[in-house]
Amino acid sequence: MKNNIIWFCRIAVGLLFIFSGLIKINDPLGFSYKLEEYFEVFHITFLNGLAVSIAVILCALEIILGFALLIGVRAKQVAWGLLLLIIFFSFLTFYSAYFKVVQTCGCFGDAIPLTPWQSFSKDVVLLLLILVLFKNREAIKPLFNTKTSDQLLWASVVVSFGFGIYTYNFLPVIDFLPYKIGNNILEEMKTPPGAQPDEYEITYTLQNKKTSATKTMTDKEYLSTGIWKDNNWEVVGNPVSKLVKKGFTPKITDLNIQDAQGNNYTQELLSSPYYQLYIVAYNLKATNSDAINRINALAANLTQNYNVRTIFLTSNSPTDAEAFAKDRRLISEIFYADGVPLKSMVRANPGLLLIKNGTVINKWHYHNMPKYDTLVKDYLAK
Repeated sequence: MKNNIIWFCRIAVGLLFIFSGLIKINDPLGFSYKLEEYFEVFHITFLNGLAVSIAVILCALEIILGFALLIGVRAKQVAWGLLLLIIFFSFLTFYSAYFKVVQTCGCFGDAIPLTPWQSFSKDVVLLLLILVLFKNREAIKPLFNTKTSDQLLWASVVVSFGFGIYTYNFLPVIDFLPYKIGNNILEEMKTPPGAQPDEYEITYTLQNKKTSATKTMTDKEYLSTGIWKDNNWEVVGNPVSKLVKKGFTPKITDLNIQDAQGNNYTQELLSSPYYQLYIVAYNLKATNSDAINRINALAANLTQNYNVRTIFLTSNSPTDAEAFAKDRRLISEIFYADGVPLKSMVRANPGLLLIKNGTVINKWHYHNMPKYDTLVKDYLAK
């Protein structure tokens, strides 16, 4: 019986750690953005420059510890590692939930968004399972001999870190974001007919003019009791609105493409029936200079030979962007959007998206940006 419980805990914890690590290491840049939110909360923003490295290390640790637990290698060290890691995660999720500071923990990346309280509940269950393993760490036996176990462990280290480095330097293998290839951005911004909106409850405070007695009631009670007809009662203070039922929310709610004067071009640009190349550089100070030069040359050829409209999107101020464009002699039209949707569009700075009729045809990291001839052959010449 005891052995069965230990095995259940090994399998449950091991698989969940591997799954959680793989989901996040598939998008280490996205996880690093979440870490930066925590750094800001705890006033340790000096770590922002290390956010990507920390993200890869944490994700790789999850995978390695989960795999090591399954094969039973170095059980004592693994049990300690799991315990320390889950205590750390539990603290973060509890802090986020209780103080309402980071509203999505990033435990499973963008694949399975969880509320802070859901994340904390998951961590508590994991903590209980890990405590069972920690208490019985002597009973965790390896599946293979020492040499084979160590070789498998080192293989998991190489694969975990290698995968994280690959996805950071290129793009996530699986894109869970609303700007993934094949998605129509305009459709992702719409609320379908008949969709349920958010449902709110409004609470009023009423005071009796004669007795000065007060009472509170919801908007439904206010109407059903007919108290609004009684001239002896009046609403005092400001009504309090509370969300009681979450309605439909489009996957994209924050994309607003503007020019330097603040004119909105979102609909015009994304409804174009022609191929457009979007160059996304949300942070011009941190963007790759060599990549910008190569992309500018590509944009020039596409514009000159195929009249492709090239859009340069940034979240920097118009003053900074115009100075940057002048310095780099950019030929693309410059537009502006908030940094959050730009980071979601493509996990690169800069990154490229080929869009037609609002649909993402393809996207590229600057490390594997397409050549001019390839774009012509695969898209423009068809």
